[in-house]
Amino acid sequence: TAYIALKISCLLCVLLSCSQALAECPSVCFCSRNHRDVDCSCKALRRLPDGLQLNMVSLNLSHNRFLNLDGQLTVYTHLRFLDLSHNWLSHLPAGLPRSLWQLHASSNRLKSLSKNDTVHQWNLRLLDLSANRLERTTFINNTLTSLSLLNLSHNHFWTIPTNLPVNLKTIDLSHNFLFLVLPGSLDRLPRLAHFHLHHNRFSTLPFGALDKLVSLSVVTLWDNPWACHQYGNISYLISWSQQTPANVLGCPCSTQPVCGGLHLGRGEGQHYAHMPTEANVTEWLHFSSSSQPNTPSTPKGSSCAPRQPLTSTPNVSVSSKSSHQSVEDWLFTERSSTRVKKTPTLGTRRKNQAIPNSNAPNFTTGCLLFLLHQLGLLPFLQQHFL
Repeated sequence: TAYIALKISCLLCVLLSCSQALAECPSVCFCSRNHRDVDCSCKALRRLPDGLQLNMVSLNLSHNRFLNLDGQLTVYTHLRFLDLSHNWLSHLPAGLPRSLWQLHASSNRLKSLSKNDTVHQWNLRLLDLSANRLERTTFINNTLTSLSLLNLSHNHFWTIPTNLPVNLKTIDLSHNFLFLVLPGSLDRLPRLAHFHLHHNRFSTLPFGALDKLVSLSVVTLWDNPWACHQYGNISYLISWSQQTPANVLGCPCSTQPVCGGLHLGRGEGQHYAHMPTEANVTEWLHFSSSSQPNTPSTPKGSSCAPRQPLTSTPNVSVSSKSSHQSVEDWLFTERSSTRVKKTPTLGTRRKNQAIPNSNAPNFTTGCLLFLLHQLGLLPFLQQHFL
């Protein structure tokens, strides 16, 4: 009797696991077939919905009304992709899973990033904090060692953050109030390839500020009020931009929209370097588009439009209609006019989201009979109950 009771308890445990695997998607969300990719966006949510699986790998909570998620996501230890964009968060949630690869938190109310917000995120590869109210960030040396892409555009920075993660390949600091580079801020970024500084308030850059960016392939500098008349202060930047092997978009103090790399500019002209024109950047776009990191980020100004099928890789397309669209498409940081698919939404409304899987009863029956046979209980049940 004790032996049979033990086997029955084991059977119940296994059946419980099966029932969890067949758990229904939360009623307010859309889920993938295995319920591990969950989209709860655009539902005016203020708290996490019930029924989220502990082993989910992707969770979209964008376009809701979350004010605080501290400690509520810690248990989802398999989570790789988390989208918190377009909410009302004043700080990143405490206790985020350490399994995260991508964290999107654009268009919230973040004012600062403390060292504890990211100190344990050693697996994080992409961090998007664009379109917030950030004025300062605090990074600790030797943290965020896997981070490759950092998007801090459309914030309120006055100086370039210090102690930036050492393995970064792309940094977007465009559309801020930057006017100063503190000494040493850019000295420990040997892998940085794409550096976006357009739409800021730089008038000069200190001597040697960019010299240690040995892997730099693209830097964007247009729409900065360069002090071209103060040659003593601007001479370093002019010399660097003409001689660097990197492509400089928005060549400062030059009539050439693109300089450096394969496009060396000559002469002095307008003091306010604007967006390169289509004719001048077409060749460069074809040359460099293959080097752009193929990682999605949250679109600015996006709305709760009909969902597109889930894809792991965004489609990057270059428009030939206007220079603004072409360059901004490639930069991936601009607003709703961009043609780059940024955040991988979790698919159209699945027909089986609200309807139980038609194969579920057969699966459950087969699972039960197999387990009874393995535990040696099938003959006993057939003899006494069937």
